[in-house]
Amino acid sequence: MKAFVIDVSRCSGCYACQIACKDEHVGNDWSPYARPQPDTGQFWLKINETVRGSVPKVKVSYRVEMCRHCDSPACLAACPVKGGIYKRHDGLVIVNLRKCTGCRNCVDACPYGAIYFNEDMNLAQKCTGCAHLLDRGWKEPRCVEICPNNALRFGEESDLAEWIAGAEKSSRDKAASPRAFYLNLPRRFIAGTVYDPATEEVMVGARCLLTDLASASTVTLETDGFGDFWFEGLPAGRFSLEIAKGGKSRRFENLDAVKDVNLGDIPLV
Repeated sequence: MKAFVIDVSRCSGCYACQIACKDEHVGNDWSPYARPQPDTGQFWLKINETVRGSVPKVKVSYRVEMCRHCDSPACLAACPVKGGIYKRHDGLVIVNLRKCTGCRNCVDACPYGAIYFNEDMNLAQKCTGCAHLLDRGWKEPRCVEICPNNALRFGEESDLAEWIAGAEKSSRDKAASPRAFYLNLPRRFIAGTVYDPATEEVMVGARCLLTDLASASTVTLETDGFGDFWFEGLPAGRFSLEIAKGGKSRRFENLDAVKDVNLGDIPLV
């Protein structure tokens, strides 16, 4: 059974995969798997860009969104026509062009928003995993082939087992059992810049101690050459932070890391 692996940490936001998908499907009829994708309004594979934090402590992450080709597809279950949506022997989920009645049930049922509706054709459309190319002997879809950073992988699940083992799942994944697996999804950060108000200079090497209030676990680091500290890869929760150097200190209680936290410029007194 085929599977996709998407390593978010490797994606640079070049949009090559999104463009390759458009190049392959816009204006091309790959029946029986896909009719032409419209020029605008549909992205069977798209990049979602997320800006996290606030200036100047900002990080940008990119996430590939596509059909997950689920083992238990909500779209298939919602389709009122037998065989209107089917799962190939290799695991790819396909909209049957001859049987789709345009009821849109699958569009509403997909938990990932990966199915589009073509008004002109009265047809549901989505990623096919480039099934037409695989049938011709291609080893991977166009999006995977074009990725310059190996952020996308495609192949037999057994061959991808090492990466799949480290995949992260959300609550919506439990029912669907998707065959697109995500690695290194961005986690929260707490960051800031420490300075000495007396000298108006940043403080290098200030000790920063972060405590997870739920688990009481701690992480320690020192400010860098710019007086900055970044605690990254944090779970959602509440934290305390103590910063100290040369007899000066500052403490923050009950920091809420439901989102990324930029503490800004922090004077030590």
